[in-house]
Amino acid sequence: MELKEKPIGIIGAGNFGKAIANLVAKNRDVLIYTRKPEKAKVINETHEIDGVLLAPNVIATTDIEEITSRCMTIFPIIPSRRFRQMMRDIAPFLTPSHFIIHGTKGFALNNISEEDLEHIPIYRKHINLMSEVIRQESSVVRIGCLSGPNLAKEILAGKPAGTLVASLYQEVLNESKTVLSSDQFRVFTSDDIVGTELAGALKNIIAILSGILGGRDLGRNIQALVITKGLAEMIAFGKRMGAESKSFMGTAGIGDLIVTAMSPDSRNYRFGFRLGRGESLAEINNTNTELVEGLRTLIIVYHLSRNEKIHLPMIQILYRVIYGNFSIEDAMKFLMAYPYDEDVNFLD
Repeated sequence: MELKEKPIGIIGAGNFGKAIANLVAKNRDVLIYTRKPEKAKVINETHEIDGVLLAPNVIATTDIEEITSRCMTIFPIIPSRRFRQMMRDIAPFLTPSHFIIHGTKGFALNNISEEDLEHIPIYRKHINLMSEVIRQESSVVRIGCLSGPNLAKEILAGKPAGTLVASLYQEVLNESKTVLSSDQFRVFTSDDIVGTELAGALKNIIAILSGILGGRDLGRNIQALVITKGLAEMIAFGKRMGAESKSFMGTAGIGDLIVTAMSPDSRNYRFGFRLGRGESLAEINNTNTELVEGLRTLIIVYHLSRNEKIHLPMIQILYRVIYGNFSIEDAMKFLMAYPYDEDVNFLD
């Protein structure tokens, strides 16, 4: 069977996984993997799950080997903390002919644990992007990254959107356009996979800070300032990690940053908004059913930037607000008085 005739695999049946499944289903049959048998049963019997209507050609499975044997193009869309183990689980069934285009926003840890982040110096060698994990854990060569701006709720509602797919391989970019493009969805492409992955991860941190300002009702002016300076910090971090500055100025950078840092449909923004309204971290975590990927990213970037001597004042102060004893009011005073020498100094 030719590549164009095979179904497309989706690993992860969260909101974004379901959104991508419905987009792909406009062009190809879809096989979506979930760990939960009851969830797969409901999808296959009703084509509806968690209030979301799925296309009739989206079929669910709990057999990860079925995904790799039937699908040559696979979109893993799962939380970053589970990504490496997922790759280890499917690696025995993958071949160099598979295409893997991940949609995970965050970092994987390399030979350290989550607990180590607080206790030992963390450097670049301890942190991996998802594309690096795919290469480390499998024989797959043709790797891509699906970025944004893609609010799952809007995509599922049928609203128009676009995305950036990055890869070093033209075959991956062509396949992404073939399976995702429709009158609802536009696909842009890039060869800077490092910058695309970093932009997708880092914008979640800035969204939390913007949400705090929204919760405090401090106005759009200060939110715009934080987003702008946040972009500069994203670029500073990205350049040290090997990304090109221009990648942060396009669809996956400023585009995804704006929507994530301004929309109440963004889970990272909503988390920050609740903090701004006065709820504690424990209160939010005890009642929140959504994964806030930006929190884990914040912890990693905070420790990595300190050890690698990367100057990120906003990100470092946000960490102290959430995990230290710094008040939101003191943080605002600090940021308003911080001596930024130039307005734009990150494109040099």
